[in-house]
Amino acid sequence: MAHHKSAKKRIRQIAKRRLENRYHGKTTRNLIRVLRTTTDKAEASKQLPLAISRIDKLAKRGNIHKNKAGNLKSKLTKFVNGLA
Repeated sequence: MAHHKSAKKRIRQIAKRRLENRYHGKTTRNLIRVLRTTTDKAEASKQLPLAISRIDKLAKRGNIHKNKAGNLKSKLTKFVNGLA
């Protein structure tokens, strides 16, 4: 257990950031899951920019690697373009 005041504060800060990171990651994964289950092209086209924006924010924050973000965006875009 931490004994210094600064170390105790760091523990509090890390816990708060971890909760925020988990929230953003989970909501983005849910958004991607909903997008992948969509069969209507018009609806998917509306959801795609929101999903891409969320993925970019995760990459910017460092929650996911920038290459993973690029791969996700590419696959989602291919999926939406392939809908009839």
